[in-house]
Amino acid sequence: MASLHVPLSSLPRPSFRPTGKLLIRCSADRQALFNRIAPVYDNLNDLLSLGQHRIWKRMAVSWSGAKEGDTVLDICCGSGDLTFLLSEKVGPHGKAVGLDFSNEQLLIASTRQKLRSKTCYKNIKWMEGNALDLPFPDSSFDAVTIGYGLRNVVDRHRAMTEICRVMKPGSTLSVLDFNKSINPLSTTVQEMMIDNIVVPVASGYGLENEYKYLKSSIKDFLTGNELEKLALEVGFSTAEHFEIGFGFMGNLVAIR
Repeated sequence: MASLHVPLSSLPRPSFRPTGKLLIRCSADRQALFNRIAPVYDNLNDLLSLGQHRIWKRMAVSWSGAKEGDTVLDICCGSGDLTFLLSEKVGPHGKAVGLDFSNEQLLIASTRQKLRSKTCYKNIKWMEGNALDLPFPDSSFDAVTIGYGLRNVVDRHRAMTEICRVMKPGSTLSVLDFNKSINPLSTTVQEMMIDNIVVPVASGYGLENEYKYLKSSIKDFLTGNELEKLALEVGFSTAEHFEIGFGFMGNLVAIR
Protein backbone atom coordinates (compact mmCIF):
# COMPACT_ATOMS: atom_id res chain seq x y z
CA MET A 1 0.00 0.00 0.00
CA ALA A 2 2.91 2.35 0.63
CA SER A 3 3.59 2.52 -3.10
CA LEU A 4 0.23 4.14 -3.82
CA HIS A 5 0.50 7.85 -4.47
CA VAL A 6 -3.09 8.24 -3.30
CA PRO A 7 -4.69 5.54 -1.11
CA LEU A 8 -7.61 3.83 -2.83
CA SER A 9 -9.65 4.31 0.32
CA SER A 10 -9.62 8.02 -0.45
CA LEU A 11 -11.18 7.52 -3.87
CA PRO A 12 -14.87 8.51 -4.07
CA ARG A 13 -17.38 5.78 -3.45
CA PRO A 14 -19.38 4.84 -6.54
CA SER A 15 -21.92 7.49 -7.49
CA PHE A 16 -22.15 6.19 -11.07
CA ARG A 17 -21.97 9.73 -12.43
CA PRO A 18 -20.26 9.86 -15.83
CA THR A 19 -17.36 12.23 -16.20
CA GLY A 20 -16.28 13.63 -19.52
CA LYS A 21 -12.59 12.87 -18.96
CA LEU A 22 -13.20 9.18 -18.32
CA LEU A 23 -15.81 8.58 -21.00
CA ILE A 24 -14.67 10.85 -23.80
CA ARG A 25 -12.86 8.07 -25.65
CA CYS A 26 -15.49 5.40 -25.12
CA SER A 27 -17.50 4.12 -28.01
CA ALA A 28 -20.99 5.42 -27.32
CA ASP A 29 -22.55 2.56 -29.26
CA ARG A 30 -20.71 -0.09 -27.27
CA GLN A 31 -21.51 1.63 -24.00
CA ALA A 32 -25.20 1.73 -24.91
CA LEU A 33 -25.09 -1.94 -25.95
CA PHE A 34 -23.79 -3.10 -22.59
CA ASN A 35 -26.32 -0.95 -20.77
CA ARG A 36 -29.09 -2.66 -22.76
CA ILE A 37 -27.95 -6.22 -22.12
CA ALA A 38 -27.15 -5.65 -18.43
CA PRO A 39 -30.47 -6.96 -17.00
CA VAL A 40 -30.07 -10.42 -18.59
CA TYR A 41 -26.29 -10.57 -19.00
CA ASP A 42 -25.65 -13.06 -16.19
CA ASN A 43 -28.52 -15.37 -17.13
CA LEU A 44 -27.38 -15.44 -20.75
CA ASN A 45 -23.79 -16.21 -19.76
CA ASP A 46 -24.94 -19.20 -17.73
CA LEU A 47 -27.25 -20.42 -20.47
CA LEU A 48 -24.93 -19.94 -23.44
CA SER A 49 -21.85 -21.44 -21.79
CA LEU A 50 -23.71 -24.12 -19.82
CA GLY A 51 -22.13 -22.57 -16.74
CA GLN A 52 -18.59 -23.06 -18.06
CA HIS A 53 -17.87 -19.32 -17.92
CA ARG A 54 -17.63 -19.63 -14.15
CA ILE A 55 -14.76 -22.12 -14.51
CA TRP A 56 -12.96 -19.91 -17.04
CA LYS A 57 -13.31 -16.89 -14.76
CA ARG A 58 -11.86 -18.80 -11.80
CA MET A 59 -8.94 -19.79 -13.99
CA ALA A 60 -8.42 -16.16 -15.02
CA VAL A 61 -8.37 -14.99 -11.41
CA SER A 62 -6.02 -17.79 -10.43
CA TRP A 63 -3.64 -16.76 -13.22
CA SER A 64 -3.66 -13.16 -11.90
CA GLY A 65 -1.75 -14.31 -8.82
CA ALA A 66 -3.93 -12.15 -6.52
CA LYS A 67 -3.32 -13.01 -2.87
CA GLU A 68 -4.31 -12.04 0.66
CA GLY A 69 -3.93 -8.33 1.34
CA ASP A 70 -3.38 -7.29 -2.29
CA THR A 71 -4.89 -4.27 -4.03
CA VAL A 72 -6.46 -5.49 -7.26
CA LEU A 73 -8.35 -4.10 -10.24
CA ASP A 74 -10.96 -5.70 -12.49
CA ILE A 75 -11.39 -3.68 -15.69
CA CYS A 76 -14.59 -3.93 -17.74
CA CYS A 77 -16.00 -5.64 -14.65
CA GLY A 78 -19.59 -5.83 -15.89
CA SER A 79 -21.82 -7.27 -13.18
CA GLY A 80 -18.80 -8.18 -11.09
CA ASP A 81 -18.08 -11.90 -11.48
CA LEU A 82 -14.30 -11.52 -11.64
CA THR A 83 -14.33 -8.73 -9.06
CA PHE A 84 -16.07 -10.94 -6.50
CA LEU A 85 -13.58 -13.74 -7.14
CA LEU A 86 -10.67 -11.30 -6.74
CA SER A 87 -12.22 -10.05 -3.51
CA GLU A 88 -12.20 -13.58 -2.13
CA LYS A 89 -8.53 -13.93 -3.05
CA VAL A 90 -7.37 -10.69 -1.37
CA GLY A 91 -9.61 -11.09 1.69
CA PRO A 92 -10.94 -8.47 4.10
CA HIS A 93 -7.54 -6.79 4.43
CA GLY A 94 -7.15 -6.34 0.68
CA LYS A 95 -8.88 -3.96 -1.73
CA ALA A 96 -10.71 -4.77 -4.95
CA VAL A 97 -11.86 -2.20 -7.50
CA GLY A 98 -14.35 -3.03 -10.25
CA LEU A 99 -14.33 -0.52 -13.11
CA ASP A 100 -16.71 -0.38 -16.06
CA PHE A 101 -18.12 2.20 -18.48
CA SER A 102 -21.65 0.75 -18.24
CA ASN A 103 -23.73 2.44 -15.56
CA GLU A 104 -26.34 -0.31 -15.69
CA GLN A 105 -23.81 -3.09 -15.20
CA LEU A 106 -22.33 -1.28 -12.20
CA LEU A 107 -25.72 -0.86 -10.59
CA ILE A 108 -26.30 -4.61 -10.90
CA ALA A 109 -22.82 -5.31 -9.49
CA SER A 110 -23.49 -3.02 -6.53
CA THR A 111 -26.83 -4.71 -5.87
CA ARG A 112 -25.19 -8.14 -5.97
CA GLN A 113 -22.61 -6.94 -3.45
CA LYS A 114 -25.30 -5.81 -1.02
CA LEU A 115 -27.02 -9.20 -1.24
CA ARG A 116 -23.86 -11.18 -0.42
CA SER A 117 -22.79 -11.89 3.14
CA LYS A 118 -19.06 -12.63 2.90
CA THR A 119 -17.03 -10.11 4.88
CA CYS A 120 -14.43 -9.82 2.13
CA TYR A 121 -17.00 -8.36 -0.29
CA LYS A 122 -16.97 -5.18 1.78
CA ASN A 123 -13.52 -4.51 0.30
CA ILE A 124 -15.00 -3.89 -3.18
CA LYS A 125 -15.46 -0.43 -4.68
CA TRP A 126 -17.27 0.08 -7.99
CA MET A 127 -16.20 2.87 -10.30
CA GLU A 128 -17.53 4.12 -13.61
CA GLY A 129 -14.58 4.76 -15.90
CA ASN A 130 -12.81 4.20 -19.17
CA ALA A 131 -10.20 1.51 -19.80
CA LEU A 132 -8.39 3.97 -22.08
CA ASP A 133 -7.93 6.54 -19.33
CA LEU A 134 -7.70 4.73 -16.01
CA PRO A 135 -8.28 7.06 -13.03
CA PHE A 136 -5.46 5.68 -10.89
CA PRO A 137 -1.85 6.64 -10.12
CA ASP A 138 1.07 4.71 -11.58
CA SER A 139 1.97 1.39 -9.92
CA SER A 140 -1.27 1.11 -7.95
CA PHE A 141 -2.21 -2.56 -8.28
CA ASP A 142 -0.80 -5.97 -7.36
CA ALA A 143 -2.95 -7.76 -9.94
CA VAL A 144 -5.32 -6.79 -12.76
CA THR A 145 -7.96 -8.76 -14.64
CA ILE A 146 -10.08 -7.93 -17.66
CA GLY A 147 -12.75 -10.39 -18.73
CA TYR A 148 -14.39 -10.11 -22.14
CA GLY A 149 -13.45 -6.46 -22.29
CA LEU A 150 -10.24 -5.95 -24.26
CA ARG A 151 -11.98 -7.16 -27.42
CA ASN A 152 -14.52 -4.35 -27.06
CA VAL A 153 -12.31 -1.34 -26.39
CA VAL A 154 -11.79 1.07 -29.28
CA ASP A 155 -8.00 1.29 -28.84
CA ARG A 156 -6.39 -1.89 -27.50
CA HIS A 157 -2.85 -0.53 -27.57
CA ARG A 158 -3.82 2.43 -25.42
CA ALA A 159 -5.84 0.23 -23.07
CA MET A 160 -2.91 -2.14 -22.56
CA THR A 161 -0.55 0.79 -22.07
CA GLU A 162 -2.83 2.20 -19.38
CA ILE A 163 -3.12 -1.19 -17.68
CA CYS A 164 0.65 -1.58 -17.65
CA ARG A 165 1.01 1.92 -16.18
CA VAL A 166 -1.22 1.29 -13.16
CA MET A 167 0.36 -2.09 -12.30
CA LYS A 168 3.19 -2.57 -9.84
CA PRO A 169 6.47 -4.03 -11.16
CA GLY A 170 6.28 -7.82 -10.98
CA SER A 171 2.46 -7.89 -10.86
CA THR A 172 0.35 -10.00 -13.22
CA LEU A 173 -2.35 -9.15 -15.75
CA SER A 174 -4.89 -11.82 -16.69
CA VAL A 175 -7.04 -11.22 -19.80
CA LEU A 176 -9.92 -13.62 -20.48
CA ASP A 177 -11.80 -13.41 -23.78
CA PHE A 178 -12.99 -15.29 -26.83
CA ASN A 179 -10.10 -16.92 -28.64
CA LYS A 180 -9.41 -15.80 -32.20
CA SER A 181 -8.09 -19.07 -33.52
CA ILE A 182 -5.67 -19.41 -36.42
CA ASN A 183 -7.22 -22.82 -37.11
CA PRO A 184 -9.86 -22.47 -39.87
CA LEU A 185 -11.89 -25.40 -38.52
CA SER A 186 -12.05 -23.93 -35.01
CA THR A 187 -13.07 -20.57 -36.46
CA THR A 188 -15.84 -22.16 -38.54
CA VAL A 189 -17.20 -24.10 -35.55
CA GLN A 190 -17.08 -20.99 -33.36
CA GLU A 191 -18.99 -18.94 -35.95
CA MET A 192 -21.58 -21.70 -36.41
CA MET A 193 -22.17 -21.77 -32.65
CA ILE A 194 -22.67 -18.01 -32.58
CA ASP A 195 -25.05 -18.06 -35.56
CA ASN A 196 -27.04 -21.13 -34.53
CA ILE A 197 -26.98 -21.03 -30.73
CA VAL A 198 -25.90 -17.70 -29.27
CA VAL A 199 -27.89 -15.34 -31.50
CA PRO A 200 -31.11 -17.44 -31.48
CA VAL A 201 -31.01 -17.75 -27.69
CA ALA A 202 -30.33 -14.02 -27.30
CA SER A 203 -33.26 -13.28 -29.63
CA GLY A 204 -35.51 -14.97 -27.07
CA TYR A 205 -34.54 -12.14 -24.73
CA GLY A 206 -35.14 -9.52 -27.41
CA LEU A 207 -31.40 -9.04 -27.89
CA GLU A 208 -30.74 -10.59 -31.29
CA ASN A 209 -29.09 -7.49 -32.76
CA GLU A 210 -27.04 -6.92 -29.61
CA TYR A 211 -25.47 -10.38 -29.83
CA LYS A 212 -24.92 -10.43 -33.59
CA TYR A 213 -21.89 -8.19 -32.96
CA LEU A 214 -20.03 -11.11 -31.34
CA LYS A 215 -18.87 -12.72 -34.58
CA SER A 216 -17.50 -9.50 -36.06
CA SER A 217 -15.88 -8.49 -32.77
CA ILE A 218 -13.98 -11.79 -32.63
CA LYS A 219 -12.89 -11.37 -36.26
CA ASP A 220 -11.56 -7.92 -35.39
CA PHE A 221 -9.82 -9.19 -32.23
CA LEU A 222 -6.20 -10.33 -31.89
CA THR A 223 -4.85 -13.88 -32.04
CA GLY A 224 -3.01 -15.27 -29.05
CA ASN A 225 0.36 -14.50 -30.64
CA GLU A 226 -0.76 -10.94 -31.43
CA LEU A 227 -1.92 -10.44 -27.84
CA GLU A 228 1.45 -11.62 -26.55
CA LYS A 229 3.23 -9.23 -28.92
CA LEU A 230 1.02 -6.31 -27.86
CA ALA A 231 1.70 -6.96 -24.17
CA LEU A 232 5.46 -6.93 -24.75
CA GLU A 233 5.22 -3.79 -26.89
CA VAL A 234 3.55 -1.76 -24.14
CA GLY A 235 6.02 -2.74 -21.45
CA PHE A 236 5.17 -6.13 -19.94
CA SER A 237 8.24 -8.28 -19.32
CA THR A 238 6.65 -11.61 -20.28
CA ALA A 239 3.42 -12.67 -21.93
CA GLU A 240 1.82 -16.03 -22.64
CA HIS A 241 -1.57 -16.85 -24.14
CA PHE A 242 -3.45 -20.03 -23.23
CA GLU A 243 -6.32 -21.58 -25.18
CA ILE A 244 -9.07 -22.91 -22.92
CA GLY A 245 -12.66 -24.07 -23.32
CA PHE A 246 -11.83 -26.39 -26.24
CA GLY A 247 -10.00 -23.50 -27.90
CA PHE A 248 -13.04 -21.24 -28.04
CA MET A 249 -11.72 -19.08 -25.20
CA GLY A 250 -8.27 -17.70 -24.48
CA ASN A 251 -6.42 -16.19 -21.53
CA LEU A 252 -3.43 -13.88 -21.79
CA VAL A 253 -1.11 -13.85 -18.77
CA ALA A 254 1.37 -10.98 -18.75
CA ILE A 255 3.84 -10.00 -16.04
CA ARG A 256 4.66 -6.36 -15.45
